[in-house]
Amino acid sequence: MKTSILTFTALAFLSTGLLAQGSPGIDSTGLPGDQFSLQGALQLFKEAASPEAFETALNNENNHVNNLDLNEDGDIDYIRVEDKMEGDVHVFILQATLGDKDVQDIATIEIEKTGKEEAMLQIIGDEDIYGEEVIVEPTEQPEEKTSGRGPSVEVDDHLAVFVNVWVWPSVRFVYAPVYRPWVSPFRWRVYPAGWRPWRPLGWRVFHPFHVGFHRHYAVVHTHRTIHARAVYRPHRTTSVTVKTRHSAKVGNYRVTRTKTTHTGPRGNTTTRKTTTVKKNGKMQGRSTTVRKGKN
Repeated sequence: MKTSILTFTALAFLSTGLLAQGSPGIDSTGLPGDQFSLQGALQLFKEAASPEAFETALNNENNHVNNLDLNEDGDIDYIRVEDKMEGDVHVFILQATLGDKDVQDIATIEIEKTGKEEAMLQIIGDEDIYGEEVIVEPTEQPEEKTSGRGPSVEVDDHLAVFVNVWVWPSVRFVYAPVYRPWVSPFRWRVYPAGWRPWRPLGWRVFHPFHVGFHRHYAVVHTHRTIHARAVYRPHRTTSVTVKTRHSAKVGNYRVTRTKTTHTGPRGNTTTRKTTTVKKNGKMQGRSTTVRKGKN
């Protein structure tokens, strides 16, 4: 009898493991955004010397940041970069080229200058790719405690430290007096010499490559680049292909997210909503948290 119980337990454990291997995984949403690392894109932007170099890095297979195949043709989509600039605001739009006249925004890197040698930055994943806008920003790192550190403020129910990204070479480059906004010269089937698309990786192969970026960049719930949002809004581009192929998954994800409640150990539920508010004549981001006691 004891042997039978042990055998049954082993088979159950094996079956669970096989099911887990065949499923998207606990960190996967099943949406296209699983195939593009926002944190990895920020790391590449931090290391790049210019927007042009950043675009090249995004489309380098060895960097494992882009794994998108939105038109499902079996090849990785080329990601082009375009800078929308107004005054001290820069919005870098990352777009996938899916056809001759078919383009989809993947994310935006939004930069606002906050002082003579100070700037803040966020990357925001497009809601049609991630199901909802996903906001990621750099976090304080041990080696940056003595430089590049901004003021501490209470945000999203925790103490956040604004990282001054002015020290990033790409940021200094775009604020140089002679800079002209970068617009990628590449488009559908017009790619850089030597670039060839590659086959996308499976989720469980791709995901481990960018997990390491997560400790340097955090998902937050507050828009801090408010002026950049306004600059970007008229330029947002969406794809008919993406709508057709992925709208059902995105819609199901949003319904699930709407109905999901977070229950604490005492039975309290928490709902979070990001809003933009006007304070002292300026637009500011704010995260609203609603808590309810146990019925």
